[in-house]
Amino acid sequence: MSDRRLQVFHTVANLLSFTKAAELLNMTQPAVTHQVRQLEADFNTRLFDRENNRISLTRSGEEVLRYADQIIALYGEMDESVKSITGDTSGLVTLGASTTIAEYMLPDLLGGFQKKFPDVQVRLRVANTDAVVSMVADNTIDLGVVEGQVTNQYLKVEDCQADELRVIVPPHHPLAQQSSVQPGDLLNYPFVFREDGSGTRSVIARFLEQHGLNEHQLNQPFELGSTEAIKGAVQAGMGISIVSAAALAKEEKLGLLVSIPTNPPVLRTFYFVRQRQKFRTHLMDELFQFAQEYCASRAV
Repeated sequence: MSDRRLQVFHTVANLLSFTKAAELLNMTQPAVTHQVRQLEADFNTRLFDRENNRISLTRSGEEVLRYADQIIALYGEMDESVKSITGDTSGLVTLGASTTIAEYMLPDLLGGFQKKFPDVQVRLRVANTDAVVSMVADNTIDLGVVEGQVTNQYLKVEDCQADELRVIVPPHHPLAQQSSVQPGDLLNYPFVFREDGSGTRSVIARFLEQHGLNEHQLNQPFELGSTEAIKGAVQAGMGISIVSAAALAKEEKLGLLVSIPTNPPVLRTFYFVRQRQKFRTHLMDELFQFAQEYCASRAV
């Protein structure tokens, strides 16, 4: 947009972090700070209070943010209106996804989207479910796809597709020959868990609670931050775990891991997460519609 300083301020104000804003805007932190200070000089007032390595908006900053929201939204509407006249289909959309979805679902989806819209740049941010939901709430990304339940009432949450979680063990593990695994069986072996904030972890915790158990009863030697790391640890004999069935095609084909359904099954839903009130560009709508159609085709 024409006034870069306002865009930079808007990003910092929504994230309340110069560091995160610099990362999102592909700028250095000193450059972000300089743009904000120039805007403060124009208004002859501080827009942020800076104390103990944390920032907050001043009253003036809150007022500037209120107008900045409107100005940036109007600029987006103007840009969309001109593009609809000229037939321009270029642009940028930002998508966030939790780790399992980013590793095993999105490459195929985004590949198809890029073939249909070759002039559109898609920027992907990968984090756990809690972090992705926060990025949607902060306007850092346009659309989130997550594997855990979302309780933020200000966000629009819609079903994407169903997913089954399965117990994974090495081929010679005692559980490998069983047709199913009971919830109590999980307590008998070291269990490699995902980190706090992971959608997979929250689903497993709810599954245990439904059967009178809790995650603290598991023998947890360590936690890992990705499905790939967990699969590697299980292959190495460090424990058992539960992961998405969608993540196991290669290992099962090569005989590196055995997956076993739980009894009863552990099922969950992948969700789309969007802002309810945020101005939507035609590219955001195109991406969302394409993702919906992709998920529907996989459910057939």
